[in-house]
Amino acid sequence: MELVTPELREQLIANGRNRDRDRVPLVKWFNPAGAGTWLIVDADPEDPDIHFGLIDLGFGTPELGSVRLSELEAFEGPFGLGIERDLWFEPVHPLSVYAAAARHAGHIVESAPELEAAARSCTVPAGA
Repeated sequence: MELVTPELREQLIANGRNRDRDRVPLVKWFNPAGAGTWLIVDADPEDPDIHFGLIDLGFGTPELGSVRLSELEAFEGPFGLGIERDLWFEPVHPLSVYAAAARHAGHIVESAPELEAAARSCTVPAGA
């Protein structure tokens, strides 16, 4: 499976040129045979192999960081399975909300109640 389509690559690079905003993840990659989930918001315009997002390697400490696409594409797990792109991933919150929920849960979460609670905690009250 192609982890990044040409159209998605263009969007990721465009997001990489606008890093001053909290962006919604554009893609979710995962290891179908084990731990490893990546919610990616951008690619470095100077080196499009480097992608930034929320990374959960299954150790209970998801973090914001970078990963090389070439390393994920080269990964071969049990039964020859590689990293896959979640074709049904539909992000509804900016990365900060996913990161807050992941820090609380110890892993990336996509359930509405956990994300809504994280969204409320990330919202700055008007006039603050």
